[in-house]
Amino acid sequence: MTQRTIEHLTLEQRRARGKEARDRAPRSSWEGWSPRPDRPDPTGLLETQNTTREPDLVPVRHGRMMVSPFTFYRGGAKIMAADLQHAPRAGLEVQLCGDAHLSNFGVFASPERTLLFDLNDFDETLPGPFEYDIARLAASFVIAARNNGFTSDDTRAVTMESVTAYLTAMRGFAKMSTLDVWYSRLDPEGALAEVAASGSKDRRKLATRGEKVLTKARTKNSLQALSKLTRVVDGRHEIISDPPVLIPGRELLAAQGRSPDELREQLQGMLRAYRSTLSADRRRLLERFEFVDFARKVVGVGSVGTRAWIALLQGRDADDPLFLQVKEATSSVLEDHLPKSAHKQPGERVVQGQRLMQAASDIFLGWTKGIDASRFYYWRQLRDMKGSVEVESMVPTGMTFYAGLCGWTLARAHARSGDPVAIAAYLGSNDRFGRSMTEFAERYADQNERDYEAFVAAIGSGRLEAVEGV
Repeated sequence: MTQRTIEHLTLEQRRARGKEARDRAPRSSWEGWSPRPDRPDPTGLLETQNTTREPDLVPVRHGRMMVSPFTFYRGGAKIMAADLQHAPRAGLEVQLCGDAHLSNFGVFASPERTLLFDLNDFDETLPGPFEYDIARLAASFVIAARNNGFTSDDTRAVTMESVTAYLTAMRGFAKMSTLDVWYSRLDPEGALAEVAASGSKDRRKLATRGEKVLTKARTKNSLQALSKLTRVVDGRHEIISDPPVLIPGRELLAAQGRSPDELREQLQGMLRAYRSTLSADRRRLLERFEFVDFARKVVGVGSVGTRAWIALLQGRDADDPLFLQVKEATSSVLEDHLPKSAHKQPGERVVQGQRLMQAASDIFLGWTKGIDASRFYYWRQLRDMKGSVEVESMVPTGMTFYAGLCGWTLARAHARSGDPVAIAAYLGSNDRFGRSMTEFAERYADQNERDYEAFVAAIGSGRLEAVEGV
C-alpha cells in the first residue's frame, strides 16, 4: 500500500482551505440539478449488478425494490453513484459510507454493552467528497416522507433538518479537540430522555415509541437467534429451513451433490483465515467457540443476491451460542467513478471503513476470502442488540427528530476521517448549503420516481423477473 503524505496545517490554514473550496463548488451549486442527457439507463445499471449475484435471488431483489419508490431507492445506490460523478465537489474528502440513506442508521451494542446510534451499513464505503453522503441522506428523507404521505411543507422541513443537523454538528466538531471528536458518540437513551422532558405531548409519545425500539433491540442477541433460527436434532442445534430466505448448508450441499465433510473442512479453513484478521485478544476469544452449522440467509434490499451466510458457533455448551453473519463484499459502486480502494480485498475495505466511521464497532468484525478465491467476505455478529425504526410508520414529528439524529451522526463519522475545521469553514454560518442540498434532494426524488416507474415497467414487460412478498 502506498504511504500517504500527512499534512499538519495550522487552524488558520485549515479554515482557509475550506473557504477556498467555495471557488471550486459554490455552496448554492446543488440547486437546479437535472439528469444529464447521456445518463445511463438505471434499469441497465441494475442488470449489470445482477450478473454476479445468485440467480435464484435476483427476482427476490427486484420484488423487494418494486414495493415503493423508497425501497427502489434503497436498492439503487449504483444509480445514484453514476449521477453523483458529475455533482459539485469542494475537494474536501472523508471516508464515505457510500449508501447513507436513512434506513442504514440504527442502534447496536458497543463492546461495553451500551446502546449506540450510528451508521450500520458500509458495503459501499470509500474515500470521497463529503457532499456525496449528504446528498444520499437528504434525498432519502424526501423519498421516505413522500412515501408516508407527508405534505410538501413537512417533507421539506424533515429534509432540511437532516442537512441542518449535519451543518450544526460539523461546526461543533470544528471547535473540539481531536480526541474529543474521536470519542464522540450518540447515546439514544439520553436523546430520548431529553425529548420526553420537553413537555410536548407529541414528543413524549415519540420518546415512548423510541424506548420500545431500544427495549426490543436489547433482546436481540445470539440466544434469541438460537430460539428463532434453529431446532434441536440428536441433541445438537441445527439451522431451520425457510427457503428462499434461509437455506441450511446441508440442503445446498444436497442440491449440488457435494460432500458435507469436504465443505465443513473448507469452512473451517475460512474461519481460521477470518480469525487472523482480528486482534490477538478477540482472536483468542473466538477460538473458544466451535463451528456447528451454517446457512444462506437473504438480507436487506440492495444486498439481495450477493452471497450472505450465517454461521452458528457454540461456546461451553449448546446454550452458549454465537451467530456470525458472513456477507459478500464486492467493489463499491463508487469505485466506478472515484479512485479505487487502497485495499485490494473488498472485505477489508468494508471493515476498515466501518472502523473509521463508527464510534464503536463489533468486536468480531473481520474479513476473509471465500472458498471460491474470487469471492470476498466480511464477518460480524448477526445480532448484537441491533435495532432500527420502521420508516414507513413515521409521522412528521418522529421523522424530523430522526433526521436530526442521522445528520449529527453522519457529521461525526465524517469528522473522524476528514477535516472538520475545513468542512465547517466551507459550509459557513448560514443555511445556503442546506437550502441548496434540500432543493437537490427534492429534484432527485422526482428523478427516483421516474426511475422507479421505468423499473416497474421493465418488470411488467418481462425484461426483469420479480418475486414479490419475500
